[in-house]
Amino acid sequence: MERYRNLSGDSGVTAFEILPDGLEVEFVNGSVYLYTVDVAGSRHIAAMKKRALAGRGLSTWISQENPSYTKRIR
Repeated sequence: MERYRNLSGDSGVTAFEILPDGLEVEFVNGSVYLYTVDVAGSRHIAAMKKRALAGRGLSTWISQENPSYTKRIR
């Protein structure tokens, strides 16, 4: 996983992994969720990938949009 840059300094996200059809997101509590196009939709995945790569806004976006996740990995 790639460390989330956390440019705001107070993100709930610590790391992410970009996948061909989605992404995995690790949160500060250690939980990791898999989000895929099939479940969350391509619009949500594109928005999440953009924020993950930018290092800003991913945690807030997830809490506001509440996209469906494919599974909890841990």
